[in-house]
Amino acid sequence: MGRILAIDYGKKRTGLAVTDPMRIIATALETVPTEGLLAYLQAYLKREPVDEFVIGMPKTLKNEDSETAPFVRAFVEELNKAFPDKPVHPVDERFTSTIALRAMIDGGMKKKDRQVKGNVDKISATIILQSFLEAHPR
Repeated sequence: MGRILAIDYGKKRTGLAVTDPMRIIATALETVPTEGLLAYLQAYLKREPVDEFVIGMPKTLKNEDSETAPFVRAFVEELNKAFPDKPVHPVDERFTSTIALRAMIDGGMKKKDRQVKGNVDKISATIILQSFLEAHPR
């Protein structure tokens, strides 16, 4: 069984998280510059078996697409072209950055480390992936 890889897409950088091979635990993987995201994913999938993608879909409080949603949807199209055999599951990502920041504070992360935006991105991806796992038990 292959892993599930989660993507917290951003215009500048993108947070990634991945499950263990048994799909039990979501773990932060990396934060990569968005311009190199597809190349990173292609290299990662050569090293590790990944069966599915989960991508955070930005929504407003009214459950409408946020202004960044078109960029995410465009990337989903690229992802589908690059990996046509891998399903892509959109997941509501509202509040993930806030939850990630709270998790970093509760976990005792130092303020200077919390200010590193890449840390928030990969923890947000982990939260997106964990919520997907909980909603889709295997």
